[in-house]
Amino acid sequence: QVQLVESGGELVQAGGSLRLSCAASGRTVNSRYAMGWFRSAPGKEREVVATISWSGTITSYSDSVKGRFTISRDRAKNTAYLQMNSLKPEDAAVYYCAAAVTWNNNAYYYRSDDYNYWGQGTQVTVSS
Repeated sequence: QVQLVESGGELVQAGGSLRLSCAASGRTVNSRYAMGWFRSAPGKEREVVATISWSGTITSYSDSVKGRFTISRDRAKNTAYLQMNSLKPEDAAVYYCAAAVTWNNNAYYYRSDDYNYWGQGTQVTVSS
């Protein structure tokens, strides 16, 4: 089992920045995980925001955040990050990190069904 804990969500003004963190614990040794950030807003389906491979060299972003958000990871710290810049009111949501077991160092996943473990979420609120 892997436990994921997100942090960093808060109220921010439009145009501002936030950095979300996702700390992994548990069965992280000798296991490889691609990571992803998803978000869920009221009345909307959960959507993928950004994904990153185990190697950290391959990333993918949704069109809505491309150029504004950056996903990264520090494997030594078992932590993934989502740097969010130029935030817009439509970015307001609960943000979840997720881990997908993988044997491919460069694989990344954008479907929620591909992920095995999920955090509890962190709320991001953007005021206009």
